[in-house]
Amino acid sequence: MVSRTWRIAAASAIGTSHVASGLPCQDFAQCTVMDTLGGPTLVSIVCDGAGSAAHSDVGSWLAASTFAELVELHFEAGGSVAELSREKASTWIKLVTDALEVRARESGHALRDYACTLLAAIIGTRDAAFLQIGDGAIVVSHGEEDGWSYVFWPQHGEYANTTNFVVSANAADVLEFEIAPRRIDELAMFSDGIENLVLHQASRTVHGPFFDQMMPPVRKAADPGLDMKLSAGLQSYLGSPKICERTDDDKSLILASRRPPITEPAAP
Repeated sequence: MVSRTWRIAAASAIGTSHVASGLPCQDFAQCTVMDTLGGPTLVSIVCDGAGSAAHSDVGSWLAASTFAELVELHFEAGGSVAELSREKASTWIKLVTDALEVRARESGHALRDYACTLLAAIIGTRDAAFLQIGDGAIVVSHGEEDGWSYVFWPQHGEYANTTNFVVSANAADVLEFEIAPRRIDELAMFSDGIENLVLHQASRTVHGPFFDQMMPPVRKAADPGLDMKLSAGLQSYLGSPKICERTDDDKSLILASRRPPITEPAAP
C-alpha cells in the first residue's frame, strides 16, 4: 500500500489552573513538512514552559522556533536524517539555550525565566531522529497491526511536578537521542498535560485506543500538511470539560499520519 504525504493536526490549549491563576498557556507545539534532498521530512516539536518560570510561554515559542530553524538549515545545506547524531542534537540544544539567553539579557530577565522542555521528531522517508529533554512523550506506529510505542519515557524528577529543561546546567547529560533506521508512518507528540490520559504509568505502556480513535480524521484529511480545521477541532477537544476534568494543566498534542485511511470491506 502506498502512503500519502503527511497530514497533520496540532494544537495547544490552556489549562484551567492557568486560567484561574491568570497565567498564559505556556505550551507551544509546531509541526511542518520540509522539502529535503531525501524527500518530504516531517519536523515536529513540542515545548512546555516551566510553570514557575515567569516568561516560559515566550521560552517555549522561542525554543521551538529556534530548533526548527536549525533543522531547516541542516537540510538546506544538503544534510540528511541519517547524518543526525547526539553530538549534533546537543549542539542544537546549546544554540537554543543561547537564543533564550540573548532574549533574557535583552529583556532584563534571568535565563531560568524562560525554562521549558523540548521534544522533537524528524521523520524522513525511510528513517527518523528523535530527541527529548523533559516530560511529555513521543509515540509512533509503523502500521495498524503494530500498535503504538513510546520513543522515550517522560523524564520526571525525584519530586512531584519536576523535570528537566533545556536551560538546565545538565541539559547535555539528560538529553535523549535516537536514530530509528525504519519507516514510521504515524506520530503523536504531547506535553505532560495529557500524560496520565494516554500513558499507563505503572506498566509503562501507551494507551493505544486513545490514538486509534484520534488518528482516522487525520488520515482522511483532504490536503497534505497542517489541517487548520482539524487543528481547531483538536484545540477545542483539548479544552473541553471531558479533558479538563482530568487535568488542569496546559496541553499540547500533535497528530501526524502519512497512511491512507483504512477502508472497510464492502458489504456482500
